[in-house]
Amino acid sequence: MVIAALVVAILGCLFILFIGARFLIAPTIATAGFGVADDRRRAFTSIKGVRDITSGIVPLVVLLVAGPHVFGWALVAAAITPIGDAVIVITNGGTLRHALSVHGATALVLVIAGGILALG
Repeated sequence: MVIAALVVAILGCLFILFIGARFLIAPTIATAGFGVADDRRRAFTSIKGVRDITSGIVPLVVLLVAGPHVFGWALVAAAITPIGDAVIVITNGGTLRHALSVHGATALVLVIAGGILALG
């Protein structure tokens, strides 16, 4: 179970790095995928891209330096970001379905995989 959670968590870190890079490289597609329309798209996508790249790198550094147990706690703590993203979507014209299926699901995966690693 711990190995599976570790694999899922590492894949999640790599995926968020991809998403962050997509905000920097393909902002129109990335903004649509995030769920919020914005007429100041470039500034928004630059901020989001850098944040997502950081969100993928920091937990990986924790894993390398402190091991799976601490990595798990870092993932649980990082769930605040997709929860905040869901709130942003809902309060800026996005749908509840999108907020939950994209951002809520991400938070759930972080909490479950992180919890298994932290407590396992």
